[in-house]
Amino acid sequence: MLGVTSLGSGCSPSIDITEALVVTDITTGWFDAGILEDGKNKIVPGISFKLHNVIEENVSTVQLLGSFRLVMADGTEDPEELGSSTISAIDFAGLEPGFTTPAFVMQSGLGFTGTQPRRELMEHRLFQDVKISLFAKHRSDPWVKFGEFMIDRSLLIRGNFEN
Repeated sequence: MLGVTSLGSGCSPSIDITEALVVTDITTGWFDAGILEDGKNKIVPGISFKLHNVIEENVSTVQLLGSFRLVMADGTEDPEELGSSTISAIDFAGLEPGFTTPAFVMQSGLGFTGTQPRRELMEHRLFQDVKISLFAKHRSDPWVKFGEFMIDRSLLIRGNFEN
């Protein structure tokens, strides 16, 4: 048991993840989620981005959480989440200084449905804008807010984000 304790205390100190990584190559919009059983089209909000290591040390073990929320006409956010997405962004091997990750894609499972074509769903009078709040967690540190991004009113094609 003593060996495990010694090993754990020898780990490198925690870093401020908000200073270590920068979100780059951001694209937001709405993904086609297909046709539902009732024949309606469904679109869901999503984001594609990369992470760039801007510090002089390796950054490892990073998780990301994206929380999607409706934005009301007065600019406030709906207290209820529209959906979320969690990913393991950087594994134990880490991201070296000056390097950038491949693109990550996050999307909500919830969105908007209608009988009109997908592109026209975003023009409907009841359509509401969405914002994603991005949170990051380095190792076992607490979650920290990493950024906020408005979802553009554009239709995204998944194939555009493959590396």
